Amino acid sequence: MTTVVKQRKLTVARAMAEAVAQEMRLDPRVFVMGEDIGPLGGVFGNTRGLHEEFGGTRVRDTPISETAFIGAAVGAASDGMRPIVELMFVDFFGVCMDAIYNLMAKNTYFSGGKVRVPMVLMASTGAGYSDAGQHSQCLYATFAHLPGMKVVVPSNAYDAKGLMTAAIRDDNPVIFLFHKALQGMGWLGTEKGATVAVPEEPYCLAIGKAKTVREGTDVSIVSLGVGVHHALRAAQQLEQDGVSAEVIDLRSLVPLDRAHVIASVRKTGRLIVVDEDYHSFGVSGEIIASVVEHDLGMLKASPQRVAFPDIPIPFTPVMEQWALPNAEKIVAAYQQMHEEQNR
Repeated sequence: MTTVVKQRKLTVARAMAEAVAQEMRLDPRVFVMGEDIGPLGGVFGNTRGLHEEFGGTRVRDTPISETAFIGAAVGAASDGMRPIVELMFVDFFGVCMDAIYNLMAKNTYFSGGKVRVPMVLMASTGAGYSDAGQHSQCLYATFAHLPGMKVVVPSNAYDAKGLMTAAIRDDNPVIFLFHKALQGMGWLGTEKGATVAVPEEPYCLAIGKAKTVREGTDVSIVSLGVGVHHALRAAQQLEQDGVSAEVIDLRSLVPLDRAHVIASVRKTGRLIVVDEDYHSFGVSGEIIASVVEHDLGMLKASPQRVAFPDIPIPFTPVMEQWALPNAEKIVAAYQQMHEEQNR
C-alpha cells in the first residue's frame, strides 16, 4: 500500500509568523515592534503566537506613533540589533517617511558603509474592502523608486516565509509588503491560491529573483502580489481561446529581475503588466521600459498595462471594484493588443 503524505499548508500570515519565530529562536538580536503586534498577534495575524513565546521585551506593542517606533528601530539596527517593525497600513508612511527614507534607507550610505541598518519594515497593502483612500493603497513604486531599500512583495505563503527569512538575515533595510487579500484572515476573504505547502524548516528565497509560475508561448503577463492570481485566472480564460499565456511573479521589486522578464518576452513577443498600484509613474511603466530599452524588436505588439487609475481609491464598493485590476481586464488588454496587431 502506498502511503500518502499530506503536505502542510499555511496561510501567508502564518508563514510570516513562523519565519519570524524561527529567526527569533536562532538570533537573540531579532525583535518585533508595532501597533497591536503583541497579545493580539497583529491585525493581520503576522505576529500571532510570538508574544506568548518571547514575551513583551522582544515583541513590543507600541503607541500610535509610527515616527517614534520606526525611528527607534533604525537606531536599534544601527547599534547591532535586527528589528522587525510593522507599519499597519502602508498608507501611514506619510507620517513617518523621514524615519524611513532619510534614516533607514540612507544611513549606510551616509556612513560610507560603516553603519549597517539590518531591519525589516512590513506593511499591509491592497484594496477591495471599502477602506477608502487612507487604508487601501499599494504604493509599491513609491518605495521601489527610492534608493537604499530592498522591496519584496510575496504572492503566496511559500514565498512569504522564504522572503521574510531572507529579509531578516539581510544586512540592508527591507520593505516587506503583504497584500490583505492573501493573508488568510477570514474576515477579509482570502485568495485560495495564496495558501500553499510550506516546509517547517527555515529556508531563504533570494531577494531579487522572479519566478515563472505558468509557462506559455503567446504573451507574458507580469505581476506581483495579488496580481499574480488575477494573471493566472486570465491565463486560464485565454487558454479557452487558444492563447498560451506565461505568468511571471516578480516577487521582488528591488532588486528587480529584469533579465527574467526580458527572457520571457523574447519567447512570447507580447507583454502585459498587472499592478494594483497607480497607473502612472509606476511598476508597470518600469517593466515596459526595461523591455523596450533592451530590445524593441522583441515585441510583436505594443505592451499593455492593467493598473489602478490615477484617482484616490473610492470608498463605495461599486466604484472600487470598477477601478481594481482583475482577470477580465487582463483578457481585454490581450484582445486589444491582438486587434492592434492585426490592423
